[in-house]
Order: sequence, then C-alpha cells, then structure tokens
Amino acid sequence: MHRILIVDDNATNLTLFRHLLKKIDYIESICFSEPLQAMTWCESNEPDLVLLDYMMPDIDGLEFIRRFKALFIHQTIPIIIMVTADTESDVRNHALDLGAYDFLNKPVDKLELLVRVRNLLALRDSQRALSERAAWLAVEVKKATEDIRAREREMVLRLSKAAEHRDPETGQHLLRMANYSRLIAGELALPVEEQELIFEAAPIHDIGKVATPDAILLKPSKLTDDEFFVMKQHAAHGYTILCGSESLLLSAAATMALTHHEKFDGSGYPNGLKGDDIPLYRRIVAVADVFDALTSPRPYECAWSLEEACSFLKDNSGSHFDPRCVDTFFRVWDEVLTIHARYQDEPSEVDRKLVHH
Repeated sequence: MHRILIVDDNATNLTLFRHLLKKIDYIESICFSEPLQAMTWCESNEPDLVLLDYMMPDIDGLEFIRRFKALFIHQTIPIIIMVTADTESDVRNHALDLGAYDFLNKPVDKLELLVRVRNLLALRDSQRALSERAAWLAVEVKKATEDIRAREREMVLRLSKAAEHRDPETGQHLLRMANYSRLIAGELALPVEEQELIFEAAPIHDIGKVATPDAILLKPSKLTDDEFFVMKQHAAHGYTILCGSESLLLSAAATMALTHHEKFDGSGYPNGLKGDDIPLYRRIVAVADVFDALTSPRPYECAWSLEEACSFLKDNSGSHFDPRCVDTFFRVWDEVLTIHARYQDEPSEVDRKLVHH
C-alpha cells in the first residue's frame, strides 16, 4: 500500500484528487487543507509521495518542502508541487533546489496527474528496493568481516600458544598484559577499533622467540654477551614471521614484535628508536608487558610485589617507558587490580577470552 500525502487549502481539490487517485491500485490518500496540520502528521508518519499546492495560508509550498526535508533528511520521498501556469520560473527553480521532483500546472490535467503519480511511485519503490538491498549487503559484509576477524584471532591464539611452549611467559600473563594494554589505550581515548586491535595483537609480540635456541631462551642464569646478542634477534625474527600481511591485526602485531624492546630514551634494541618514533601501540604494550612480567612468578625468579613493580614503572618513566603511558596506567589502577586478580593461571580462560572476547 502506497500512502500519498495531499496538501491543498481548497477542499474541492482535495476531494477531486482523492477520487482520481482511486484509479491507481493500492493507494491510500491522506488529505490536509492546513499545511501545518500536514506537517504535524509527518512528524510521526512517512508518506511515499507528496502532492503539494504552492499557494497556501500560513506557509507556502516552498516552506513546506523545506520543513519536510528537515524531517526526512536521509529519505528520497518524491514531491510534486502544483503551481499556476503563470507562476514565475524562479519559484520552480527554488522548488527544485529544495527537493521537489516534479510539477503540475493548475488546473490539473487528470491524465497527467495519474501518469506522474504512477511514475514517481515506481521511482519510490525502486529507491526502497535499493535501500533494502544496500542494508542487506551491509549485514552480509559485516558477517563476512566478523568471520575473517574470528579466524585472525584464532590464528593469533595459536601463534601465541606456539610461543608458550618455548617460553615460561605463558597463559594468563598474555591475557593480563593484553587487557592492561586495552585499558591504557582506552584511557588515552584511542578509538574502540584500535583498542581491540591492541588487545588482539599484543599476545604475539614475542612470537620471534620460537627461533631462539632453548639453551638461551630457558637458561636460568644471566646470559653472556654472545647469548644476549642471539636473544635480541627474536625481535627481528618475530617481525619476519608476521610482516607482509594485508591483515591489520597481523601488521600491528609485526610492528609490536619488531619494536617491543625499544626504550623511550633510545637505549633499546634493535633500532634504538626514541620517544614518539616508537609506535604508540608498542609504547602502550611496554608498560603492560613489563608490569605483568615483574608481578608474575618465573621458574628462576619470584614475583615482585605490586608496590615494587609500580616503583619500577615510575622510576623508569621517561627512560624505559613513555611517561604518558605510565601516568595513564596509574589513572586506571583500580581496573588494573581487577584484571590482576581475575586472570590467575587458568589456561582455558586464555582460549575463551582471546578468541571469543
């Protein structure tokens, strides 16, 4: 059923138009002799076409179009405006400017009225079909994108699991660190999409350690200079594993892998990056990663207390860490404590949170 809104201050014209439009199937005519009443109706109803007189009391046809378009700013509802034959062309031009689709000269020719109404209703149907198709496509694209993202998250999880088998930094450390990173990103007002990207990419920043010999990776005592040189290669190895992908997630993870041992004062490795030259994502993750590493027990080292770890972050703000990221971390301290308490060595939780978060 098509709804045609007819606005004309002449009651005889309203009766005539309603009668003529009955010749078109599935038509409901809504008639108003007062344009302001018609506008009130439009506030809670949507017509498929508007048949509008130009010369009316209170507001003329041009002002009606202006107000109507303000109500249906994203809609393309056809409007036919009726003008007298001797109306100046600037009125027609102004009406087109405001969004009128067509004109009828008064007195209205009956056949012309029906033809123009049928044509514009067909146009309205086509527009609606296109809109519905676009909405359907948007939903399908969103589904496909979510499927891709889910597979990417699963791949990240599996890569992180591979790293876990070679490195004592396992399980809940990855989950806590990822959540801390997202907290900092959120407090820094990064877009939600970027917060999620950091959360998903952070757990595989150490993937390059799969290429580090066990004798070095798992050595319980201090490394020699030569051993430390080999250990440092894991940043480049991680980048090599992850780089070159069109995936935003893997690209972000590749950058994190390469830069996760850079320090804010330029004393880190492998490239001695300094300050803002270190990607923001990595500066965020650095605070989260070191804090959780310090407060997690290792086979060869007891966990630091929260107070000791906090002192380390503050003492190294501006040298190892970006001061802004450190300050932000402590602004969300209550949430940090919640995460620290929530994720305590429950491996099955890693799968659930990283893949289905």
